[in-house]
Formats: sequence, C-alpha cells, structure tokens
Amino acid sequence: MNFKVNAIIPAGGTSSRFGNKNKLLEKINGKEVIKYTVEAFEKSNANEIIICANIAIIDELKEIFKNSPKVRIIEGGSTRQQSVFNGLNAGECDYVLIHDAARPMISTDMINLTIEEVKIKKALTVATKTIDTIKEIIDGKIIRTVDRAKLYNTQTPQAFEYNLIKEAHQKLYGQNFTDDAGMLEELGQTVYIVNGSYKNIKITTQNDIDIAKIYLEH
Repeated sequence: MNFKVNAIIPAGGTSSRFGNKNKLLEKINGKEVIKYTVEAFEKSNANEIIICANIAIIDELKEIFKNSPKVRIIEGGSTRQQSVFNGLNAGECDYVLIHDAARPMISTDMINLTIEEVKIKKALTVATKTIDTIKEIIDGKIIRTVDRAKLYNTQTPQAFEYNLIKEAHQKLYGQNFTDDAGMLEELGQTVYIVNGSYKNIKITTQNDIDIAKIYLEH
C-alpha cells in the first residue's frame, strides 16, 4: 500500500540569537544551512517537502530551490506552532515529519527510519540519551541531582500520523508549543522515541556553525 509522506520544515524564525543574518542562509563549505537540511529529505522517501518560511527570506529560498521538484515554499507564522500548522494545512498526507530547518546534520538514513517507525507507532520523536549530569537549580543553588537514566534530549524529525497531529494543532490552536510531540503529550497521547545521533545539533549561535563545518566536511 502506498502512503504519502510530507516533510514540514518550519523556517519562520528571525535568528535573533545568531546575529544580524538569518542563520538558515549562512553558508557552510559554500552551501546554505537550509540546503543541507532539505537535501537530506530530497534523497529520502518523503514525497513532498513544505518549507514554512519567514517572509523576509522567501524570495531567496525560491531561488535556492528552483530546481527542486519535491520542495514547496509557503509563508510561515509568527510562532513555530503557527508555521507548522500552516504546513499541515498546505497539504494532506498519511504521515508527516516535522524537522527544524536549522538541523543540517540530519541523515537520510535517519529520516527513512523515522518514516518506517511512524507507520507502526503513529507518533514519535528522534531523541538522544542525556549524557550530562543534570542539576535542578533554584536561586543559584543546587536543589537536587536529577536521575539522568530516564532522561533524553529531544531532537527532530518528529513524525506523526497526519490526522493525529493536525487534530492536536486544531485543539491547541493559538498557544505557543515549540515541540509538536509535546502537544500530543498535553492531550494524553502516547509518543515514542527513535534513538538519534549526537551530531544532529540545532544551529543557534555562530559557535554551532563552526561545529557544523567539521561534521559537514565529510
């Protein structure tokens, strides 16, 4: 049976913590950050890639992806949640993957694994086991050490049965969730994990660009 799989890439942010340039257009080894991200999905089993973009960079994105038939660029929203909702409304499918535009180290193999797993589990997120010791702090003082054995760091892609995540967005419309899996958790739905890669970092600062250069050289 053939399933349609869409990938939604929210890219509506202003990169306020990065500097005076949109981080998604920063070049690493001659290629834009968002180009690395989208190329991994173009090579995957996803059928369509919907970039929900900040209006200020739409024209540049259209030029970058003018020869990419899988890619569609639409206007994002004022929040990440709104951008994703715009992407969900832009095209129906059976399953949808939602991935941060600023995670260019995602691999096509991980995307394809996520697609296969979501057909079984209906809702999941890529995550990595927490390796640092975590302290709970109040007013600059350590209150306790949290047991890290149960802790994971959430990444993307997150993947869902389309109707399940769209209904969650409709019910929680107008709020400000930064994590789509968290929306389903809020509604009492079960969300599973797929073990991710520690390389799959999100670019937030200039220092992250330096790390990405090392990973993307190979």
